[in-house]
Amino acid sequence: MPFIHRLSNKSIRFKLIVGFLLLVIPLQLLLIFDNYYGMKVVREQVANSNRHLVALYMDQVDRNLEEIDKYLRTMVAFENDLIKLDISAKVNSDDYLLAKINLFNKLERDIHTYKEMDYLFIYSSVNKELITNQPSDATMEQLKTIQSGIIQMLRERESFQKQDFEKWFPYQINEDYYIVKIQKIGDVYVGAWVKASKLMIPFGLLDMGPEGKSLLVTENLKPMSDNTSIANKNDYLQVSTHSKQGNFSLLFLIPYSVILEHLPFLQRLWYLVILGALIILPIFYIFLRHIILLPINRIVEVMRRVRDGNLDQRVKQYPVSFEFELMNDVFNSMVSEIKALKITVYEEQLFIQKAELKYLQLQINPHFFLNALNTIYNLAQFQNYQLIQDMSEYLITYMRFMFQNNLEFVKLEDEIAHTRNYLQIQAMRFQDGFTYQINSDESLSQALIPPLIIQTFVENTIKHAITMEEPIQLTVDMELCGDQEPYLCIVIRDTGKGFSEEALVKWQSEVDLAYENNGYIGIWNSRRRLRLIYQSRAQLIISNHPDGGASVVVKLPFVLENET
Repeated sequence: MPFIHRLSNKSIRFKLIVGFLLLVIPLQLLLIFDNYYGMKVVREQVANSNRHLVALYMDQVDRNLEEIDKYLRTMVAFENDLIKLDISAKVNSDDYLLAKINLFNKLERDIHTYKEMDYLFIYSSVNKELITNQPSDATMEQLKTIQSGIIQMLRERESFQKQDFEKWFPYQINEDYYIVKIQKIGDVYVGAWVKASKLMIPFGLLDMGPEGKSLLVTENLKPMSDNTSIANKNDYLQVSTHSKQGNFSLLFLIPYSVILEHLPFLQRLWYLVILGALIILPIFYIFLRHIILLPINRIVEVMRRVRDGNLDQRVKQYPVSFEFELMNDVFNSMVSEIKALKITVYEEQLFIQKAELKYLQLQINPHFFLNALNTIYNLAQFQNYQLIQDMSEYLITYMRFMFQNNLEFVKLEDEIAHTRNYLQIQAMRFQDGFTYQINSDESLSQALIPPLIIQTFVENTIKHAITMEEPIQLTVDMELCGDQEPYLCIVIRDTGKGFSEEALVKWQSEVDLAYENNGYIGIWNSRRRLRLIYQSRAQLIISNHPDGGASVVVKLPFVLENET
C-alpha cells in the first residue's frame, strides 16, 4: 500500500519528479552538447592566460621578498650593535645588554614596515641567544615553538658558509612550512621568517572554484601552504613558475570545470536558460502552490499559534496529497501529546537549568579569578616581572582547562596537573601562609576519574581553612587500595580548624543540602556526581583528623583508559 501511494498521481513525490524531469532533461541535453564544444575551442587559450597570471603573482611575491632582503643587507652593513653580539657577553655585559635592547626595539619597530613578515630575528651563536620581535596576536606557546624552531634551524646551518644564504629557503616545523632568509656577519645571524600560508593570502582573491588551489611548493614539489592531497591531477590545469628569490615555486591547480564556467558561449547560453526559466516559472509556481505551498501554509499557521502557546489549535482536513494527510494527522497527534506533557517537561527543564547554573558557578569562581588578578596587580607594583609571567601562565592554563574540559572522565595525571596549577596560584597569593604537597605513584597516572573531583576539595580548603593567623599545610595522597577489587584512594588533608560538628552530622546522615547557601556546595555536588557515575561503588568519607584539620577520603573504582 505505501508503494502504491508513492506512484499514484496523488503522491507529492510523483508530481515533483515528473515536473522536475520535464523541466531539467531538455536543458541538460543542450548543456552537454555546449560543454563539449566549448572544451574543444578554448581550453588552450585559458591555459595560456593562466600561465601569465601565475608569473605575475610570483613576481609580486619576489618583490616583497626582495624588499626584506634589502633590509637585512642594510642592517648587516650599518648596524653597529651587531658587532657587540659577536663578542661574548662576559667581556662587557653592559654593552652587550644595551645592544640587545637596541636591536630588540629596532625589530619591534621595523616589523610594522614589513607586514608580510611574521618575525625578524637576530641570533648570536657565540652567546647562544636569540632576539626576535613578539607579535601581539601570538600566544606564549606559539612564540616558544617558533623561537625553538628558529634556533634549531640556525644550529643546523652553523657550518654553512656566507654564500649558502643567498636565497630564501623553506623550513618545516611540525606540519607548518616557513620561508626563511638569513644574512650572516661573523657569528651573528640576521634573518626574516614568514609562514608560507601567509604569503598565499593575496591568492585567496583568485576565483578558481571550490576545488582549485594555489600552492607554494618546495623544489621536490611538496606543498608548503596546503596539506590537502589532490585526488586526480589529470582533472586540473597545472601552471607553475619558480621564484627568483628562493628555492620554491608557485603552483596553480585550476579545475577544468572552472575554466569552462567562464566561456562566453556558455554565458550566452545561460542567458537563454534564465529567460526560459522566467517564462516557465509562473506556470510552475501555480502548480507548486496548489500541490505544496497551500498545504504547507496551513500547517505553518497552526504551528505559529502552537508556538505562541495555543495548544488547542489543529490542522483542518482538506483534499491534499497523501503525504500531507499523514503530516496533518501526525502533527495533530503530537500537539495533543505535547499539551499533556507540557507541565511535567517544564518542571524538569527548570530543575535542569538550576543544576546547570550551580555547576557553572562551581566551574568559575569569581573570587578566585579576582584574587588572582589582584595578585598580578600587586606584583606589577613591585615590578616583579618573572612572577607576573609565572602567575599569568598558571592562570591561563587554569582557565583553559576549566573552559575546555567537558568530558565525563579525565586521566589522573591531567587532574593532578590542573590541581597543582591551581595550588601554585594560591601559593603565590598567600606566600608563606600556605604550602602544599601532592603524592602519587606513576603507575596510577593513567587511571580515569571524574574531572575536578580533587580540585573541588582542594578549593574547599582554600576557602575555609586558610587564615592569616598561622600557616596551613595541604597534603594530597593517592594510592591503590582494596582487597578484592582495586580502588583508587584519594586523601585530601589540611592542618586547618577542620569541619564543624553540624556539617559532619549532616554529611554522615547524607541529607541533600546542595541548594542551600551553606558554603559547601562543591562537596554536595561532588557526592551527587559520584552517585550518578558509580552508584554505590564509590565512597566519600568526610571527617576531622585526630591530629587536627579536615580530612576527605575519596574511593573510586580503579579503571584505566584502555579498559573503558
